[in-house]
Amino acid sequence: MHNLFFQRRGTQRLNAKVHRGVSLRTSALYFSARRFANAFLCVLILLLFLPLPAWAAQPERTPLTLELLQERLRTPTLREGNLTIDLQKMVIDLRPENASFRDAFYQLLRKELGAKPLGLDLSYTLILGDFVGSDLGLRTPLYAKAIAPIFTATEQKELESLRFVCLESLAMSTTGYAYALPNSKDCRSLLGTESTPASEIAVFRGVLILVQTRFNGEVKFSNTFFLQSVDAQGATFLQPTNWTESRFARPVSFISANFKQPSNFQGSIFFEKANFKKIKFQEFADFQGSIFEKIANFNQATFKQSAKFNSVQWQGNADFSDVDFANQVQFTKADFNQFLFLTEANFEQAVSFREAEFNQLVNLQGANILNQADFSDARFGREACLSVSGLTFNSNQAKILGNPGEIGKMFCIPTLQGNQNILRNLGQNFRQQQQVADANELEYTKQRLRLIEFGRRLTATNINSASVASLIKLGFSAPQAQAIAHRRLLKPFRNSSELFTIADIDLEKYTQLSQDVQRLVARHRLIVGETLSIGEWLLLAWSWLALSVLLLLSGYGTNFWLVFGVGGLAIAYFGLLFWLVDRFRRLHPVPIIPTSYETISILLSFSVLEFFSLLAIFRNAAQPWLTLGCLFIIIVPVPMALLIRLYQQGRYHNLMNVSYFTEDGTFRQLRLLIGRLPVIPRNQTFRERYMPLLCDRRWNWLNYYDFSLNNLVKLGFNDIRLRDEHLPGIISALAWYQWSLGLIYITLVLWTLSRTIPGLNLLIYLK
Repeated sequence: MHNLFFQRRGTQRLNAKVHRGVSLRTSALYFSARRFANAFLCVLILLLFLPLPAWAAQPERTPLTLELLQERLRTPTLREGNLTIDLQKMVIDLRPENASFRDAFYQLLRKELGAKPLGLDLSYTLILGDFVGSDLGLRTPLYAKAIAPIFTATEQKELESLRFVCLESLAMSTTGYAYALPNSKDCRSLLGTESTPASEIAVFRGVLILVQTRFNGEVKFSNTFFLQSVDAQGATFLQPTNWTESRFARPVSFISANFKQPSNFQGSIFFEKANFKKIKFQEFADFQGSIFEKIANFNQATFKQSAKFNSVQWQGNADFSDVDFANQVQFTKADFNQFLFLTEANFEQAVSFREAEFNQLVNLQGANILNQADFSDARFGREACLSVSGLTFNSNQAKILGNPGEIGKMFCIPTLQGNQNILRNLGQNFRQQQQVADANELEYTKQRLRLIEFGRRLTATNINSASVASLIKLGFSAPQAQAIAHRRLLKPFRNSSELFTIADIDLEKYTQLSQDVQRLVARHRLIVGETLSIGEWLLLAWSWLALSVLLLLSGYGTNFWLVFGVGGLAIAYFGLLFWLVDRFRRLHPVPIIPTSYETISILLSFSVLEFFSLLAIFRNAAQPWLTLGCLFIIIVPVPMALLIRLYQQGRYHNLMNVSYFTEDGTFRQLRLLIGRLPVIPRNQTFRERYMPLLCDRRWNWLNYYDFSLNNLVKLGFNDIRLRDEHLPGIISALAWYQWSLGLIYITLVLWTLSRTIPGLNLLIYLK
């Protein structure tokens, strides 16, 4: 009994547990189903009451019949001050099987649109079959004498503007730019004197609205003149479109339009702003020979296939910012009169600017070149350059092409910070193409920017070390200066934007402080960085000085002719000085002076050498006057001080009638004298070997240039040196000074040659 009792109790407990588990699972399933139902109900409510996306918002369209068309023609609506035929949200069937309706459609619309300037609104309309828009315009000859009876005075002015564009294009074509426009039919009519059947054009006198219109067939607006605006925002073109030689007298908008098949705008003229923002060209896009009189906006456009903008005239700004070119694009022989914006543009395939003309800045900041950019034979105006700050360019995969010796000068970069990689890649790109001059030009740009950076760090006020008084002098208020001083004690500033985090600044103060900081940074009066010790400041100053000298005297080893001009100037100058101290010794009691022939010869030769040296400097130096100033500081003060001292104290030594200079009398030849010193050794053998110059010879003045050449370039026709006895120390110091400069100069010459001659710069290629 006892066991039976416990068995029953166990069975009851087991059943209770099983029942409890089933109940819990049933409850969980119930609550899960309830939550799912609630979520489904919420989604359903959102779908019912929230606006649908563009792809799902399909408007209800009404099939267009002749009766409905005639009704709309009788009752045009007033839109933005213009009478417009309202054909919105229609289904217009223009397919061949509906030929009777199609013919009546064109006939009725042509009659109304030609009689008076009515607009046409096809927004949200679905058009089946081909749409020949040019058949809706008024067909009229453009022969000048036939225009007046047809159009109003305003419309005649519009046509006269076309005549002016034709004349301008014809003038440019005669100067070597063969644009297609002067050969178009309407230009031939306007510039001709007789009317021909081929000289007619379709004139669309009213506005044309194609917002969100869907064209299932081809669209043809070739040789059409739109006297009013064209708005095709969000329009979809499923088949090829033809806008060849169309004329847009008012603003035109194709924002977010989608061209599924090839589109042809060849030879078109846009007299006002043309807006192609966010447009999508799924197939080939052709704008060859077109003219944009105002701003052309292709911002955020997408070109899936190739695009051609050859021989296009851009009279206003051309904006291709954030454009994605998935295939080749050509701007061959294009004329950019204003700015060209390619900011953040993406070129996946080759882009060509061959024979293009740029008159203003070409902005490539942040652009991405993945294949090839060709600027061969392009012409740049005085204010034009290629701004490549932030350009994404890998020289191992992509190329930038241009005329050797020219394209390297066209790149403009404002600061070194953030652009060292692009400068390195561009330099490597031109070295791989054996365009050493362009690579050196980029190296010069890089070092010039580094010099500016050094100057800023030396002279500008460092926000982390400036006193409160200095900050107040910069324009900060006393509370702001105190807040800056307190903030940098806790943590030094790392960039100028951290200045805006200081306490007690409201929106107005923040705006003012932002403007002040940007102004100070732009003027190089304020920097943010580590505090320099005195030793670090001196080392930085020495680096700045050395880099300045290299840039001014050799273009940082990139300009041999500049180095040649500097050397020629120094050789002629020191040659004249040595002639003067040797031949003009005293006037009393017995004059020791040169002959008039010798004086005229040395001065004339000095003038010729100086002229050609100055010519080389002014033709090759970026800042010729600064180059001359730097050279003046090096070669003038010390020699002049020695010369003045020499004539002040006079000369009272033996051998006054014998030249201070001697020459090796054993042989005469052109020699490289690297290890030669300017004074002969103190040995009797050398005194017998080196003989004094013959002052009575008419050609003796050439020896002083030879001695100067020996000292500076270590090259000469004779081994000419100073004698070792009865020689004033000042003359010896003058010779040693030039010889010391010669060591630096010959090093500069060899370094420059290694960077400018392809056969000598193999080490640079291997970097």
